[in-house]
Amino acid sequence: MIRRALLGLVIAIGCMGLWQWLTWPDVAALKRTAPTTSAFIKAHELQSGGSAEHVWIPYARISNALKQAVLVSEDIGFFGHRGFEVEEIKIAVRETVEKGKPLRGASTITQQVAKNLWLSPSRNPLRKVKEVLLTRELERHLDKRRILELYLNFAQFGPDVFGAEAAARRYFGVSAAYLSERQAAELAAGLSRPRSWNPGSDSKSYRKRVELVRTRMREAQWLLKEV
Repeated sequence: MIRRALLGLVIAIGCMGLWQWLTWPDVAALKRTAPTTSAFIKAHELQSGGSAEHVWIPYARISNALKQAVLVSEDIGFFGHRGFEVEEIKIAVRETVEKGKPLRGASTITQQVAKNLWLSPSRNPLRKVKEVLLTRELERHLDKRRILELYLNFAQFGPDVFGAEAAARRYFGVSAAYLSERQAAELAAGLSRPRSWNPGSDSKSYRKRVELVRTRMREAQWLLKEV
């Protein structure tokens, strides 16, 4: 009986491993081709029963102000780490242990690209393992600007708006190439809560976040050389 149970477990694990191998994303292919959709877009469309706004735009045609705003808002150390911000992870764990706070993500932009393109919002252990492996592959196969390009094209900027170009058109009636410093800050400020924090919101907390992003942008002018 026990042998049968163990054999069944081994077979189940083997089948799951084979499925993961067969469906594993070809990360290196992103050097040459741009994805047309993402796991988060598909999930949104399935849940809402409608379509999401999404338009791909090349890196060179995205406002440098938006690149800078996103970095100071989400991952200011992006160009200096290799996919994981160790100090942020330590702080998140310490806050959980010492203060009893829920464990926050402390995710870098590369981690968010892995999650947005291929995974789900779930925090189950298997998903986190896949996120770590995909993050390492992204950093190994792609340069930083390509990773940032992917992030800017698939990040959620509103309830049904994905990517910088769709967001710039929806909220400001311009291409992402022509976003001003303030407009860029308004888009970046809502990334942590895109369904409620976006340029269409009158939330006081969101407006405070916009001003914080603008302050950080003024203090991090060096980022403009990196982007």
